[in-house]
Amino acid sequence: MCGRFNVIDSAEVMTLLQHLGITLYPGSCFTPGLRFTPDAAPGSTISIVRQTGDERRVSDATWWLMLDPATLKPNYQYASFNSRADKLDTPRALAYKPYRESRCVIPASAFIEGLGDGKTYHKLRRPADAIAFGGVYREWVNHDTGETALSASIITLPPPDNKRWVRDIHPKSMPLMLPDDQATLDAWLDPAEQDVSRFNELLAPSIRLTLVATPIGKVSKWNEIGPDEEVPLD
Repeated sequence: MCGRFNVIDSAEVMTLLQHLGITLYPGSCFTPGLRFTPDAAPGSTISIVRQTGDERRVSDATWWLMLDPATLKPNYQYASFNSRADKLDTPRALAYKPYRESRCVIPASAFIEGLGDGKTYHKLRRPADAIAFGGVYREWVNHDTGETALSASIITLPPPDNKRWVRDIHPKSMPLMLPDDQATLDAWLDPAEQDVSRFNELLAPSIRLTLVATPIGKVSKWNEIGPDEEVPLD
């Protein structure tokens, strides 16, 4: 994954939050704690949806799973804004325990992928829905000050068997995008669900959701330079 996404104040994002069990204020589309951003980059503060006990909430988290325990800032020695799916069952991997105990959903309106040539980038979005990235998070405590922080990472999959994606969008990986299925979303957020074998099918790389790809110029500006094109489903 290229490492950029956005969250736009939209009906699609609000619908996703409701599906995730987040209660909106009565008579309003506003939900407390949700960050809208035109350009979220690794290391920035983002919104995650997580479950503690029976409660679902929107929380701030640093988009970088490994923090420095002394400063609670990203530890840039380790590129941990993404967590590779093929490492999730490696006991010493950073995401091993969070994958079993603290999964989250990272809402997004669109994200950017790059071909790897330093000039070819696409914005990807669902035509009529928001995106629910499958992620993991960690809780951190500075033991000197008592300050706490959350960090999060988006799970990435190997490239799908999809010629359009590999040839034109990103040849090395794709982010985990959770399906609209309510039972799957509920299980993903449930910290008591530690039998992660039920998620094996989700980790198989495949384009299961309808996506629209739009060529862009400068990544941080998201400026569109070409027409929309639908990415074929697998």
